[in-house]
Amino acid sequence: MLEMVTTINGAVNDFVWGPIMLALLVGTGVFLTVRTGWLQVRWFGCIMKNTVGSLFRKKEGQDHGSNLSPFQAVTTALAGTVGTGNIAGVTGAIFIGGPGAVFWMWVSAFFGMCTKYAEIALAMKFRVTDGQGVHKGGPMYYIENGLGKNWKFLAVIFAVLGGLASFGIGNIAQSSEIAGALSGLLGLDPLISGILLTAVVAVVVIGGVKRIGQVTSLLVPFMSVFYVAAGIAVILMRLPQIPSVLAAIFTSAFSLEAVGGGIFGYAIMAAMKNGFARGVFSNEAGLGSAPIAHAASSTEEPAEQAIWGVFEVFFDTIVICSITAFTVLLSGFELGEAALGSYASKGAAAVAAFNSILPGTLGGTIIQISLLFFALSTILSWSYYGERCWGYISHDSKPLIAVYKVIFVLFCIVGATGSGTLMWDIADTLNGAMAIPNLVALLLLSGAVASITRDYFGRVKK
Repeated sequence: MLEMVTTINGAVNDFVWGPIMLALLVGTGVFLTVRTGWLQVRWFGCIMKNTVGSLFRKKEGQDHGSNLSPFQAVTTALAGTVGTGNIAGVTGAIFIGGPGAVFWMWVSAFFGMCTKYAEIALAMKFRVTDGQGVHKGGPMYYIENGLGKNWKFLAVIFAVLGGLASFGIGNIAQSSEIAGALSGLLGLDPLISGILLTAVVAVVVIGGVKRIGQVTSLLVPFMSVFYVAAGIAVILMRLPQIPSVLAAIFTSAFSLEAVGGGIFGYAIMAAMKNGFARGVFSNEAGLGSAPIAHAASSTEEPAEQAIWGVFEVFFDTIVICSITAFTVLLSGFELGEAALGSYASKGAAAVAAFNSILPGTLGGTIIQISLLFFALSTILSWSYYGERCWGYISHDSKPLIAVYKVIFVLFCIVGATGSGTLMWDIADTLNGAMAIPNLVALLLLSGAVASITRDYFGRVKK
């Protein structure tokens, strides 16, 4: 049975992450970049000033009612974005795709900034508000309300795929990494880890989106600063080697020599596929998940919330993923699928890379703590994404949503005790599949995105 699941998943994965999907992902980002006037370049300084820069400005307390504050919406989205893909996923991409995968990951992030901006802008513009004043939005809402009732089938497809993906990318893949981290840190049995994780997730998830936002607003800043500080320390310790690492990244991105042996000319496609796939898995631009959290914000201006999407992709991929990538490459380890297979998991390979640079087992401890918090934050965010997807399908049926929450929480045990490799593969497949209806909607609604952008930045310029 397991072999059949693996075979079927492999066939579907080859399609959703094949040349057509890669072209659609990058092409959508390029198209939206042109339509919005290269906003991630022209307005980058303004965007940083009004996103991360605004956090350092004193603000009066505000009552956001049943909705999230703009910062809570951002941290909830970042909690889902900054996950195990930033460590384990990036490590695997480099081992399989070579140093060149980092370059293509950067390319996907550059255009992904505009893709995520567009997603959030549309989610804000076409969101709905229920009788209790709670904002709800995301791809399923901007597909139906933006494209019309005739396109509702596409909204339903996205909601079904997103609802299923919440168990894959949002839970079992993350729970597996948490179990591995707790095993390394405390020697806990995976079943015990799964039970403890289930209890923690249940307490937060039952409290609804407000509690999720409150927890992530504390968790995300801490875990980000912790990992970035550790990563910078690693890079500074081997600073003289940075030029050679950069050279390897750019030359390998267009190299005809396969990583770790293999077919001549295969390396470019392997680097592109792994770079793009890990970039999207990590920053989720084009996936359609983050807009669900942003739509719950109390902000009224679509573009004002949407510019946080540019910051998210920049911070997630250009900063955090690059730290992982540089550490792996600075370790000097032999790359290739065979070399990766010598480790228990992609996370274990990342641990070995950090340990090779930092004294003793300090590097491994840092990675395990980071994986623990990254994965936990992702689970919390995806519980809400899944809730909104199933809520859309069921017209917000309270009994069905309650059942979903119970099943989602219990899946933490499944993820902690199951096969990590297969779970990563299934998560990858669902990841790519749910992006398809979202990207189609983004292309068809690009006119609305352009209009929102012209209006907002026109006022900013004045």
